[in-house]
Amino acid sequence: MKRDLQGRYVSTSTVGEVARAFVPAPLPPSPAIDWTPELRDKFDKALLALGRLDSVSMLLPDTSLFIYMYVRKEAVLSSMIEGTQSSLSDLLLFELDQEPGVPYDDVREVSNYVAALSRGLELLEEELPLSLRLLREIHGILLAKGRGSEQAPGEFRSSQNWIGGTRPGNAVFVPPPADEVMRCMGDLELFLHDQPESTPALLKAALAHVQFETIHPFLDGNGRLGRLLITLLLCEQGVLREPMLYLSLYFKTHRQYYYELLNTVRLTGDWENWLDFFAEAIITTASQAAETAQELVDLSSDDQERLATLGRASGSALRVHRALLERPIATSGWLVERTGITAATVNKSLAHLERLGIVREVTAQKRNRVFSYARYVEIMERGTELPES
Repeated sequence: MKRDLQGRYVSTSTVGEVARAFVPAPLPPSPAIDWTPELRDKFDKALLALGRLDSVSMLLPDTSLFIYMYVRKEAVLSSMIEGTQSSLSDLLLFELDQEPGVPYDDVREVSNYVAALSRGLELLEEELPLSLRLLREIHGILLAKGRGSEQAPGEFRSSQNWIGGTRPGNAVFVPPPADEVMRCMGDLELFLHDQPESTPALLKAALAHVQFETIHPFLDGNGRLGRLLITLLLCEQGVLREPMLYLSLYFKTHRQYYYELLNTVRLTGDWENWLDFFAEAIITTASQAAETAQELVDLSSDDQERLATLGRASGSALRVHRALLERPIATSGWLVERTGITAATVNKSLAHLERLGIVREVTAQKRNRVFSYARYVEIMERGTELPES
């Protein structure tokens, strides 16, 4: 469908030059989305895939154990899009106060993301609606420490920013001037709250993500928060009971096309192509997440069966194994604390787990050694591999 520019250009003066900044029109799009049979079918399939994922999450023996790792995987991937070099293992080591194998700021940035997502979900559970207040609070956590902490955490920007390029004049895109940000975000908040009209949850998530990225309301952290917005919205609207869907891997894999689609929406109003891409991202990602969850359930079950053959030692070994499902990279000291078993018994259990090839030691220390539930970590790290340098 042919639409006009989805907003207007205004002149903005910053860092000594005048640039054209784009101010988006409020949502929903006008004219309305052209729901071709193909696009409708794609969205129906996306909703089915989300339903299947939600069903799998209900079958998990202890959902919280899996969510712990899903959240961390998303944090790694979303931060990787912004250029950080932290792996999932680095993050888990960092959380154990061990030395990660990457720059400290990189892994701190990922850790902030985990805290921001956790706080967002907590606020939703406390029945605070998805709002500007919630977004500002979790942005404050996202940029609390390390890189970006000097970029006004938790505050909408009061100066001009730009995307790509070294200055506004050669930027790929210049978002609205600072004095337009509050009005644009106010309109977005109304849309999130079904004003001026009700919008189905999945469509709302797709449209709101583009609008947030276009407004770019903060000085830093917009990409990460814009991706978080999708998951938070789907959880708030009851499409997902558990935060098991994250699109960062799909966006990372198709990064160039993703950015092109965002820009095309702004310039030509081609929301339909974006929605097709978004629905495909949901279908692919939800299916992968469901498969991964099933794989982890099977791995856990197989390993428990093997441990059950240890006779008298099986009880303690199974308790250590369950703790490793919660933290697949852990110190022997943490395992003692978590299981309530003596250090000597934990070490004997770890020896059994090592002999069976379930865990491997990742340090060569005599005290407070670090162990990895290797196969579990390997399954979760798929897609987060760092590019060859």
